[in-house]
Amino acid sequence: MNSSTFSAACATGPDWQTIAARCLEELDAGTLPASLGWLYVTEPLAPKLGEMLEHLRTLTGVHDWVGTVGAGICYTGREIYEEAAAAIMLANLPDDSARLIPPGVVAMNRMLEQNRRWIDERGAHFAIVHGDPRTAQLPQLIESLAEALDPGFLVGGLTSAGDDENNIQIAGDLSENALSGVLLASDIPVITGLTQGVSPLGSRHVVTECRNNILVTLDERPALDVFREDIGDVLSRDLSRVAGYIFAGLPVRGSDTGDYLVRNLVGIDPEQKLVAIGDLVEPGDPLMFCRRDGDSAREDMQRMLDDLGRRAGGVPRAGVYYTCLGRGRYQFGDNSVELNMIRDRLGDFPLVGFFCNGEISHNRLYGYTGVLTLFV
Repeated sequence: MNSSTFSAACATGPDWQTIAARCLEELDAGTLPASLGWLYVTEPLAPKLGEMLEHLRTLTGVHDWVGTVGAGICYTGREIYEEAAAAIMLANLPDDSARLIPPGVVAMNRMLEQNRRWIDERGAHFAIVHGDPRTAQLPQLIESLAEALDPGFLVGGLTSAGDDENNIQIAGDLSENALSGVLLASDIPVITGLTQGVSPLGSRHVVTECRNNILVTLDERPALDVFREDIGDVLSRDLSRVAGYIFAGLPVRGSDTGDYLVRNLVGIDPEQKLVAIGDLVEPGDPLMFCRRDGDSAREDMQRMLDDLGRRAGGVPRAGVYYTCLGRGRYQFGDNSVELNMIRDRLGDFPLVGFFCNGEISHNRLYGYTGVLTLFV
């Protein structure tokens, strides 16, 4: 039987003390004590995050916290950008059902080794993680953690602070340049979904010649010729307009849901007809070109929400949402449209999250996506 209970609060204010007090006032409504806390803050609060965390520990009695800094944060039906703000969620979980994932490869591997019996006996294969976009080999680290959980399913996102000094994660303590989070046992049931923020153009192609991240030929034809055909005549006349609008999509092999990884275009060579993308490719890899499309993004968001609604079978106990910086107000419009879509379809329940510099789902790092996890 699932005995987990959740409570969430969100506040803005002139300083972290005021914000913390407003959140705690809303949270302290018969929901404490709790065993795990999530804390997401906007960048103005990042320099005081350590003080705020210790304050929350003292007043809630919750020792274990996870979270990070975002250019924007998510709450039930609400998006907040730029101004000082925090979203907090507290969970009272079943006994011995969570383990913090410490930052750093050595510490993470030690935790996994020390808890191997617990992981196996409790079916602990689901983790919520946060990463620093400056971390070397982060996609490989995500994949290796999922594999070490035999197999594991990860959800989360990368810190999106504009100032490198504020790319901070919480996993018990504060850390940087790492992947960290919390591992949950199977007696905390969850369901999760992913929605894309771009839509494919044309058909899939095959990489037939490449150099690292540079596409030389697709389908045995010059890569730029194929690219021009897919994006159409209007954009082809002025390739400077494709930045931030056209992307490369790398289909996930073996996916039964048509998932693909979205990667930026990083360069075009008209003379040699080359296209460079923000990931390594190999001959034989599938590839397609995609565009940012607000209407398609809304349709796919609704598809994900309808699917999760059917699977949830009622209003969820709580949720965490990790969505790309390029979504939210830039793709769905102002007035928290994206977060209101979640509430309108699934109900009014505790939900927190943030706008990410990359989203994590299963064992991969995505871009321009939304990853929604529901506690049911």
